[in-house]
Amino acid sequence: MFQFDIAAGSKAELYRDLHAALDALTAGERDAIANMANAAALIWQYLPALNWSGFYRMVEGELVLGPFQGKAACIRIPLGKGVCGAAAASGETQRVADVHAFPGHIACDAASRSELVVPIVVDGRVLGVLDLDSPVPDRFDAEDQQGCEALMALLAPRLG
Repeated sequence: MFQFDIAAGSKAELYRDLHAALDALTAGERDAIANMANAAALIWQYLPALNWSGFYRMVEGELVLGPFQGKAACIRIPLGKGVCGAAAASGETQRVADVHAFPGHIACDAASRSELVVPIVVDGRVLGVLDLDSPVPDRFDAEDQQGCEALMALLAPRLG
């Protein structure tokens, strides 16, 4: 079992500590599913106000549910559909303050109000996405986006 000392202070400290913890959890491990599972659990445990934390993997041109924490979720998402599909198709992070205002939003959990989806890219190829949902409107800010992008930059080469 791993135990981490994650700062409860500023977001910068929180993401610094999460980065160090994710590095320790995944260093030397080559199994993508194991690394995604530990990343989802770590984020779920330490980021406040989430109702879902997990991954969708790119499989044969569509997103397929990967390791996660939270309620049962949609299994397959076509590219370009919903927030996850938009992130995977564009290769760009999607930060959505109000998911009900996002065209084509896929509601796996009706309690979700805001969402942050970060594509996982290696050598220009999208391997999947990190998907974070919150029941709090406008939960994610630029600091969350930057912190999660840094986490996925660390994780990405450990998934291939």
